[in-house]
Amino acid sequence: MAKEGNGRPDAGLRSLNHYQNKLPAWRYWPRQKLLPLVRYETPYLAWLQEKIRTPSFDSYFAFTANLGTHTFFMVFLPILFWCGHTSLGRGLIHILASGVFFSGFLKDLLCLPRPLSPPLQRITMSGSAALEYGFPSTHSTNAVSVAVYVLVLLNSSDTTVSPVTNLLLQGVMYIYAISIVFGRLYCGMHGFLDVIVGSILGAIIGLLQYAYGEMYDQWILSGSMKEVAIVVLIILTLVRIHPEPADDCPCFDDSVAFAGVALGAETAYWHYAQTSFASTEPTPATIPYRLESIGWFKTILRIVVGVLAIFAWREVMKPSLLRVLPPIFRVLEKVGLIFPRRFFTKASEYKKIPGRLKDDDVLPNVSEIPSILTSIRHPRRRAISIGPQSEADAYETLAYREKRRRESVSSDRRRSPSVSVNRASPAAEADHKAQSKWDEYEHMMGTGTPRYSPDVTSTGKTPSPPAGPDYGLEGPDEKDMFSRITKPRVRYDVEVVTKLIVYSGISWLVMEGSPLLFEFLGLGVRDVE
Repeated sequence: MAKEGNGRPDAGLRSLNHYQNKLPAWRYWPRQKLLPLVRYETPYLAWLQEKIRTPSFDSYFAFTANLGTHTFFMVFLPILFWCGHTSLGRGLIHILASGVFFSGFLKDLLCLPRPLSPPLQRITMSGSAALEYGFPSTHSTNAVSVAVYVLVLLNSSDTTVSPVTNLLLQGVMYIYAISIVFGRLYCGMHGFLDVIVGSILGAIIGLLQYAYGEMYDQWILSGSMKEVAIVVLIILTLVRIHPEPADDCPCFDDSVAFAGVALGAETAYWHYAQTSFASTEPTPATIPYRLESIGWFKTILRIVVGVLAIFAWREVMKPSLLRVLPPIFRVLEKVGLIFPRRFFTKASEYKKIPGRLKDDDVLPNVSEIPSILTSIRHPRRRAISIGPQSEADAYETLAYREKRRRESVSSDRRRSPSVSVNRASPAAEADHKAQSKWDEYEHMMGTGTPRYSPDVTSTGKTPSPPAGPDYGLEGPDEKDMFSRITKPRVRYDVEVVTKLIVYSGISWLVMEGSPLLFEFLGLGVRDVE
């Protein structure tokens, strides 16, 4: 979005025509068709949240939402590879990379807002989630794709787990998926449309991986560098054609990170399978591992060493690339070989990138680990926000407020000057009471100002929406609204290539670099045979 010097929107980009100006007609038309549904379902979501909300549920759904994030899977997936579960690990990489990329693709394509707050209150342990568009829900896509894929594996004839374990794992998968999907509604982060479409997308991805994943792996292994190059080219092309959002939304960042994961995973898988270190059992390119051979101590040590290697790679490579790449990009920019994305500052417009960027990386910085561990130790800790949190939120709040004003003017013109008063029956009074509650939710829509409640602990009470003038129809004007929301940090053009290199390197470390390191440190299976 074009900005003035003070960081506020240009005068011509008002809430009513912002998306029409920013989006081509073929993207703006479906957005306008779906937007009324997003608005229509908001009072129902507010009713649901108010009826069942408790402090315990707040803590449960805010905490379990972490299990549907990219960060959780980036920590969990390497352990599968290091413990010999290569087939499952590759399957999860494929479905998560696809889910994150294509859900982010749809988000930036249609630029649909989240349900309005107020009347909803947003409950989260991560402040970055609300900066993205709402449709579809990436959490739902991740959770359902993983659940569907694991469930079809457990129900296949090839499963090797015992019936009791099988039944237990299936129950865990159902609870996991339902908790994540319903939690997005409960926490006020998504609407019914968001989670339904996100879940459908996840189910499709999970089923496709089960149906064609093994065939694809065989094609990679039986091919030459040519096949790997084709896959790399396709992934880079998808990154290049990722839609430009109308607002400064970080969806693209997550898509790029997982595109990098996929790049490294395919290359490492093909190359590691050809080395003498890889095992062919139970599948090709498996990292040799037997618990009975190396024991629990070396198993835990392998995981610790592997995780430290990943963080060391990221801590060294990211700042190095952010120093080395800008001069190269300036040269490429002069000869016309750079295609900058909107909201990314070009290298010619800055001299130096800050040493410690506060961003929403899939894998956290080492400095962020203590706060993450604190959140895990205190699962009742969460943040509750009321009002717009992003540019997309602000535009939707202002647009809905203007819609209410127009409807109010039209209603006043049509209203009859004489109104008859009749005594209502008990049934009519009950219906009027329910209608009044609905009107209260709808009156809150489009009237919010950016508000934020700090962490709520187990001794705190769930805050209620403030009453009174904060929900007045007028509210702050457009400039005031945008001055109150948290501005996304400045992003730099070199960050796209940096993410691709860093996260492809992480995949290579997990699937090929770490196994070699294990052998070197005496943590491999060969060392005990």
